Amino acid sequence: MKKLFLGAMMLLSFGAWAQKKTKVDPATAQINANKEAALNALNSAYNADKKTALQIWDFAEVGYKEVKSAALHIQHLRDAGFTVETGVAGIPTAFVATYGTGSPAIGILAEFDALPGINQSASAERDPIAGKNAGHACGHHLFGTASVSAGIAIKDLIAAGKLKGTIKVYGTPAEEGGSGKVFLVREGLFNNLDAVIHWHPDDVNAITTTSALANKSAKFKFYGISAHAAAAPDQGRSALDAVEAMDNMVNMMREHIPQETRIHYVITNGGKAPNVIPDFAEVYYYVRHPRRKEVVEIFDRVVKAAEGAALGTGTTMKYDIIGGTHDLLINKTLAETMQANLDKVGGVMYTDEEIAFAKKIQPTMVAPVDIATAAKVKPLTYINEGNSGSTDVGDVSYVKPTVGLRAATWVPGTAAHSWQAIASGGTEIGTKGMLVASKTMAMTAIDLMSNPELIKKATEEFNKAKGEYKYKALLGDIKPALNYRD
Repeated sequence: MKKLFLGAMMLLSFGAWAQKKTKVDPATAQINANKEAALNALNSAYNADKKTALQIWDFAEVGYKEVKSAALHIQHLRDAGFTVETGVAGIPTAFVATYGTGSPAIGILAEFDALPGINQSASAERDPIAGKNAGHACGHHLFGTASVSAGIAIKDLIAAGKLKGTIKVYGTPAEEGGSGKVFLVREGLFNNLDAVIHWHPDDVNAITTTSALANKSAKFKFYGISAHAAAAPDQGRSALDAVEAMDNMVNMMREHIPQETRIHYVITNGGKAPNVIPDFAEVYYYVRHPRRKEVVEIFDRVVKAAEGAALGTGTTMKYDIIGGTHDLLINKTLAETMQANLDKVGGVMYTDEEIAFAKKIQPTMVAPVDIATAAKVKPLTYINEGNSGSTDVGDVSYVKPTVGLRAATWVPGTAAHSWQAIASGGTEIGTKGMLVASKTMAMTAIDLMSNPELIKKATEEFNKAKGEYKYKALLGDIKPALNYRD
């Protein structure tokens, strides 16, 4: 099986050699040669990239706290010759790395935040790591590493005079609820680009052709009066009562909102002792819907429920907006280009040891899928409003033509935000899928930087999809909630 994997890595090299036997125009020949060079560079970088990804997997730093993870990416980009601006948009762990000048200018997104409250070793059995409070259950350790590596491959081609233009790698923290990219968009950091490329870990190989749910989130804080819960309850005003009253009202509201809506909450502070009436309590809410307008309207109704809860319990309330993201605009022109490249790269071949790992972990899943799925590429299909997740890439897609893929970094059937995702991401199952992503992104960037008509067509499609809408961040003018995970 190892030979099969190496054979898949060399497939494009053979394809490029075979093309020399047929006549192609000079422009196409140069594009093919550039892709061949990028693939060779990424194959050569694989072991170093694997080491980086697994270091960040071990760091498992949550949103806006990704100090070591961001520093590792920044160092690699600087060592490669990029100029790196750090601390952009008021976020210490955000950065923009730039190489080259002029047009076309292509951006690549890099994420690196982990999820709190879940961790796991790289084992096919449930094995939490003692003392560890977060894990890469969404694979962002792979995400950022592949994006940085693809960016460096494009930089090498610019430095060699094989491509003209600018490549930018964006370090975007706190995708998981913190809306990190929104602040970069709001700051205008994507304004000079022609197109943006991204990817995400998954259990399949496919181009992202489904929109995302728009999302608005906040922490609702209630303030009451503490008292002895047995001796003087009449003198207290319970902030926890207010949280529970709000939750009850929102849960009743579910009957009277569009069925596509998703509302989730966790009580982040409910008091410390049963015999003390809590004078402070907090609940953290997400409101999602396929369309941004409905998200804003439903969120405003949730705020009214919070105000009513405070009035009815004799407490006071304030809320802090944490995040807000747009739905995702799909660009078919770019999707078709990326699909062609993903088809050439292909999926992930498992070794015998990895097949054994997959067979051992699959019985722990709710819906396991044929292991062979990891080696396949899904055909291009479009589903409107079918995605159940949210992403701050949505905001990027409203300011520039954007395209992304999903790569099989997890055992087929794995759900995101699960311990199984952490486990796969800590093995070569994850890093081999990461290589599929870096290759596909690099090849797509080469197409964009070599074909002005492609960018023109993608831009025309983008302008039509956006229409008259002028981008406005759903989270308003707030500063990044740098401590939202505290």
